[in-house]
Amino acid sequence: MASGTPSKKMREEATCSICLNLMDEPVSITCGHSYCHLCIMGFIKIMSHTEPEEFTCPQCRVPFQMESLRPNKQLGSLIEVIKELDHEMTCEIHGEQLQLFCEDEGQLICWRCERTLQHKGHTTALVEDVCQGYKEKLQNVMTKLRQLEEECVNLMVFTTKQITEWKKNIETRREKIQSDFQNLQRFLYEEEKSCMWKLEKEEEQILKRLRASEASLEQQSCALRNHILKLEEKCQGSAQELLQDVKDTLSKSWAVKLETPEALSLEPHTECNVPELYCDVKKMLRSYQVGVTLDPDTAYHELLLSEDRRQVTHGSPQDNLDASSRRFSAFPCVLGYEGFTSGRHYFEVDVGEGTAWEVGVCLENVQRGMDMKQKPEFGFWAIRLCRKKGYVALTSSPIYLHLTEHPLLMGIFLDYEAGVVSFYNMTTASHIFTFPKASFSDTLRPYFQVFQYSPLFLPPPDE
Repeated sequence: MASGTPSKKMREEATCSICLNLMDEPVSITCGHSYCHLCIMGFIKIMSHTEPEEFTCPQCRVPFQMESLRPNKQLGSLIEVIKELDHEMTCEIHGEQLQLFCEDEGQLICWRCERTLQHKGHTTALVEDVCQGYKEKLQNVMTKLRQLEEECVNLMVFTTKQITEWKKNIETRREKIQSDFQNLQRFLYEEEKSCMWKLEKEEEQILKRLRASEASLEQQSCALRNHILKLEEKCQGSAQELLQDVKDTLSKSWAVKLETPEALSLEPHTECNVPELYCDVKKMLRSYQVGVTLDPDTAYHELLLSEDRRQVTHGSPQDNLDASSRRFSAFPCVLGYEGFTSGRHYFEVDVGEGTAWEVGVCLENVQRGMDMKQKPEFGFWAIRLCRKKGYVALTSSPIYLHLTEHPLLMGIFLDYEAGVVSFYNMTTASHIFTFPKASFSDTLRPYFQVFQYSPLFLPPPDE
């Protein structure tokens, strides 16, 4: 009685671990493992992008070089023997030729199998009698798969054109936005960057989806091509090879479907009508204006807040304040009650004729004791007026600002997603300073430091 175990082990030894088929033109590498010549060359080509001179075995990861590849003639001869044995296709149980086909089980069987209890009452026929019928069925499913492959290729071409068109439209829109901003004043520069940032995000998102569709179609095309090649090989083989697992093959082949990519609009959604929206600076900024009031639980003990919590002055110490970890303990500071976690926001501070102050925004969890440092890396984005040094932007290395006109009304604009904090002189509707782009991940609050004889007032949004 023939045993399938030695034959199976022999096939396993002769199987390429890359393509999982019997090796074709087997070659060996330094570690002794063997692969198809085309498979290992394809592997080397992929690996050369990261390791151009030395590669590692796909199985054991032992390093090898291109020069170590050697043809394995002995293994090649063994594979030829295996192929000859495959063509004979004898019953692994009885050792007889597989001349019958069991319709119920969809298997090739021998005359002795037909007489066993396993196949009792089953419909069986000679291989020669049923081969042509199943061959026609396989050819029909191949026709269907070829149609799917053609449709897939056409969709790939269409998607590639979509990517080109999308990038062209994005570039056209980018040039238009840049052109609109060329003749505007200095403060509009940050607004332009914000629009460009949104457009690039939109471009990135749509391109990502289009490229995912392209990759999916390419993968499907490759799978369909491989499936067709296997069916062609099956049809070109012997009758026994054709009928081996033919029902399962047909079932899987007919079940193949083509996943078509989602339809995407190639018209950018990002709009930026510069002439209509931004010719009036005050109107533009105040379209984002929010009402800001002061948070008494954060106020330094020498700060006095008005009843409506819109005005703060530096006075004498107050002994009746509640103890709070949120209160500034070392510097005369106070936060706005409102917090910002997304979107665009604008508020104004009436600094009047004050000679010293700080205004801006800060993270909600900043230090509030002697170790407090008003810099972006410590959560502060603010401008200071000093009695001696004048106006200073509190960047990592302070930047001294030379203003031709002293602002009486300061405007603070925050674009959370874009990471922008800008300051404006609303007396003249002119831009003062914009901090380098940041990346916010926590709540931001309006921030104020109040010195003696320099009270601050927060006008309501409707004034």
